[in-house]
Amino acid sequence: MSGRSGTPRVYLDAASSEPLHPAAREVLAAAYERGYADPRRLHGPGRDARLLLDNARAVVAEALGTRPDEVTFTGSGTDAVHSGLLGLLAARPAGGRVAHTAVEHSAVLHALAWTGAEHPVAGVDAAGRVDVDALVAARGDAVAVQHANHEVGTVQPVEAVADAVDVPVFVDACAAMGRLPLPGGWTAAAGSAHKWGGPAGVGVLLVRRGARWTTPFPADDRADTRGSGFEDVPAALAAAAALQAVAAEREEVGARQRALVDRVRAAAAALPDAEVVGDPADRLPHLVTFSCLYVNGEAIVTELDRRGFGVASGSACTASTLEPSHVLAAMGALTHGNVRVSLTRDTTADDVARFCAVLPDVVAGLRS
Repeated sequence: MSGRSGTPRVYLDAASSEPLHPAAREVLAAAYERGYADPRRLHGPGRDARLLLDNARAVVAEALGTRPDEVTFTGSGTDAVHSGLLGLLAARPAGGRVAHTAVEHSAVLHALAWTGAEHPVAGVDAAGRVDVDALVAARGDAVAVQHANHEVGTVQPVEAVADAVDVPVFVDACAAMGRLPLPGGWTAAAGSAHKWGGPAGVGVLLVRRGARWTTPFPADDRADTRGSGFEDVPAALAAAAALQAVAAEREEVGARQRALVDRVRAAAAALPDAEVVGDPADRLPHLVTFSCLYVNGEAIVTELDRRGFGVASGSACTASTLEPSHVLAAMGALTHGNVRVSLTRDTTADDVARFCAVLPDVVAGLRS
């Protein structure tokens, strides 16, 4: 595919979905030949599928530094978030309230709204980082704190939060899983395979062994009480292969992406009346968001797309609603005219150089 000038189209929206990793592509076709059967059945094909599923669980556990029996595959990252968080509340006799940061993903906010209860919110600073004392003072029966923010990339002090509270901690790690080492302190955590280059339709739910957790949804006759429905065994195996590969190449790819993102940050900061948001150092390596006064973010996205660059704008998951980003609002940043650029593992220095060269003309042209 190519842009307006005939140059190759450059996809810079990996934070929405990373292209399928070669390791996942290699495994996927072969896994469909062997993993089609119900892994709960005792016949040969069923045992074969069970072996593949157990292998996928073991690979994910090794990549994340956890136990295989703490890993469950779900139908999506959103499914894992909902199950993980609501399962902590369902295990309490009277439910309870969840203290959470003001910049949590909409999946967390929707799950909490579904409970019908009021849940205390802790604010964040200008970089999008929560104050640990504020989260403790919110006095929740559980705490929800993301590993890294999906819109601006800022890493949260998960382990400091876990050390400061004596209640279960849910960690939405969807934006960071594989890209950063999983922090300690979680009681339950969630990840999403298509964010790290696995196939879409696979989530990872982690529940700490011995934790008070019970399924918050109608019972399923599957043996794994944390799961729901028939597992996509081939997709789970491909997701595990991609996560293993991403974790192995994390330092090299992360260092390369940080250097390239620094160039984008500098180019955005040089724009008149523009603001680069999020922590400049303690952040996801592949992501940067900036906001521009006097211009609509969707217009920037559209014009960049015409020129061959695919980026995102607004709240990462609610841009289609045209609602202002609750993350940027909580940070006190501009909520309009914002652009999120997130590099894939294959983004090159030339891709970034061409993007940085085009960006000033796009913004100036729209303002004029």
